[in-house]
Amino acid sequence: MGILCCKPEPVDFDGPVDLYHFYLLRAVGKGAFGKVRVVQHKQTKNLYALKYINKAKCIKMRAVSNIIQERRLLEEIESPFVCNLRYAFQDDENMFMVLDLMLGGDLRFHLDRNGNMREDIVRFYVAEISLALAYLHSIQIVHRDLKPDNVLLDEKGHAHITDFNIAVHFSTRRALTSVAGSMAYMAPEVLAKRGYLNSVDWWSLGVMAYELLFGRRPFRGKTNSALTHSIMHDKCIFPDNVGKMVSAEAVSFINALLERDVKKRIGCRGGITDIKSHPFFAGMDWEALEAKEAIPPFEPDSKKANFDATHELEELLLEDNPLKARKRKEDVDINSLPPELRLMEDHFLPFDHLKQRRRSYFKTPRQGTNDVGTVSQISGSTGVALADQPLAEMDAPGGPCPRPHSTSSVAASNVSLTLGSNGQAHPQYTIRPGSASATGKVAVVGLRSEKGAGADAGQEVISDARSNGHVADPEKSGYAT
Repeated sequence: MGILCCKPEPVDFDGPVDLYHFYLLRAVGKGAFGKVRVVQHKQTKNLYALKYINKAKCIKMRAVSNIIQERRLLEEIESPFVCNLRYAFQDDENMFMVLDLMLGGDLRFHLDRNGNMREDIVRFYVAEISLALAYLHSIQIVHRDLKPDNVLLDEKGHAHITDFNIAVHFSTRRALTSVAGSMAYMAPEVLAKRGYLNSVDWWSLGVMAYELLFGRRPFRGKTNSALTHSIMHDKCIFPDNVGKMVSAEAVSFINALLERDVKKRIGCRGGITDIKSHPFFAGMDWEALEAKEAIPPFEPDSKKANFDATHELEELLLEDNPLKARKRKEDVDINSLPPELRLMEDHFLPFDHLKQRRRSYFKTPRQGTNDVGTVSQISGSTGVALADQPLAEMDAPGGPCPRPHSTSSVAASNVSLTLGSNGQAHPQYTIRPGSASATGKVAVVGLRSEKGAGADAGQEVISDARSNGHVADPEKSGYAT
């Protein structure tokens, strides 16, 4: 008589999304308190990247509100040049975000593997990233951590911005002043602490374009203080044989991005129109680019792993609690949970891109203000938890604003903004191996080992923040971090 095998329980695809809806495939990354693996939706058969964050580790690192903020921000965003959020849910152990899968690897990986890139390849990436930035800026989001590590290629070679851990909304009412990002890519106005808006993303794009073309960054220093001085004061020096390496238009464009005067920096006044009109992009078919009909000049090798393959081995050999779908405990009184777990239950809400419209968690400004977009002005006092913020009032009048789906990088992205709004800085989650520490005022999380960076400082993601419970900064743009 044969042995009876247990049949898997049927999946309820009409119910809320959970881990039972996905096949778990290979692990492709890990960070301080979370991991990333490839998954396949059992019904649609679509492949995605599953980013899952361990709740206990997240609480230990005081990053609960940071993850909630990232999840909320990603729900608002949809662009062909961003790694978009498709699903979000949680179980008793983890929070999950299901994102667009990019099989081509990140630009850091390709820079390390192949060295500096041809000008036509860099021009293509910079153009697509510029469209992504224009879209983000049009909905008043500044990324603040643009660098090769945070640009992923799909299997065809199109570029996409990822990693929105320290991205924030901005408003014309008050400048962001937090020192947040990766120091080597920070704009002078960030380090000067005099206030900034989306201008910092265009500077970071210039640093990245220089690095992709020449294999090193334009400003260097053995220590953070030396690097800060270089960013603030040193002239951007190009290689002696620059004329043989790239065109004069490429040099001109990089210099225009690395302009310390924000009023003169390209992109800061005319937005994407400034970028499109620069001679570096002469002959670029922007309509085809926005429609993703342009053919990328470089296609990643699909026969090779375009990421660190050791993550799968670690998952198989070293993981004592491997990821699997688990049913949630029933009849749990949320009010009896610790404050951090209650915060997750209340605010890390399920999301299904097939069933829900994207929306902003930022309230529409009062009539009579000069703000563009949807931003909520919050008091700057510390010690305020996420649940105390107006944006946590999901059903309040003027609360979360639905945002229609975007199929391109929006035509109305030509925005010119002046200093304003408040912002925050907080620890960074990264899918690369890293460690976390906090000393004094500066939190350093997820140190990246960047080949080719030499002994330079500025490889770490930093945030000038005072941690106070769930609040990582006295400045708050709409909700606490």
